[in-house]
Amino acid sequence: MSRIEGKVAIITGAGLGIGRGIAQRYIEEGAKVIVAELKPEAGQQAADELGENAFFVETDASNKESVENMVQAAVDRFGTLDILVNNAWGGGRIGRIENKTEDLMNHGLGIGFLGPFWAMLAAHPIMKAKGWGRVVNICSLNGVNAHIGTAEYNTSKEALRAATRTAAREWAGDGITCNVICPAAKSNSFNQTMSAHPELIPTTDAMNPMGRIGDCYEDIAPVALFLASEDSRYLTGNTLFVDGGSHINGAGWAPDLDD
Repeated sequence: MSRIEGKVAIITGAGLGIGRGIAQRYIEEGAKVIVAELKPEAGQQAADELGENAFFVETDASNKESVENMVQAAVDRFGTLDILVNNAWGGGRIGRIENKTEDLMNHGLGIGFLGPFWAMLAAHPIMKAKGWGRVVNICSLNGVNAHIGTAEYNTSKEALRAATRTAAREWAGDGITCNVICPAAKSNSFNQTMSAHPELIPTTDAMNPMGRIGDCYEDIAPVALFLASEDSRYLTGNTLFVDGGSHINGAGWAPDLDD
């Protein structure tokens, strides 16, 4: 259990859901983890539960200064940065594309694309100096399959996916790999969507080819571990669909939208 022994990782949105699952896996495999979380209670609780190799940093993942401070906090606390996982998401609202407001679109682009982009740029010189680095960006099938009702989310995640591929091409010579996971998991945001749209609950698992939506720790985190380890050293610029096969024919779920 030491595939990333001694590596230093930042995981945004690590207080809950997918981020929390990844943080736990990384700690178990020997990493030191910055729990970057907007919600102080959730972030501190996660860090406390993860143990002495975890440290909570209050972070607004949509804000350039905040994510730059997050990267600096990793260096101040643990001396370096090896792995960056951009996972955080918050807000958004299901509704028709013509009803999306400027504020909602700006929020989506801020937390889903620009914040992760600034974090990548802050991490790059640290990783380049050592000739080794891993960037793992959590994107979404919503963007790939153009799910209805979530334009701000879809747009930001596809922008991040494009930036990840570009960084992979430009940073390959620096020893930095950049890859994307598009997960299907019962994350915090997934559970919130199900609560708001209970009409989706009876068919969500059934529409997945494997018959279930994944677990954050058991199903998604091991792939994030692979992408952070030496096992993935020759893999960059890729999108891994960790979704039980949902991407094969697209997802058929369709929430009821208000006019």
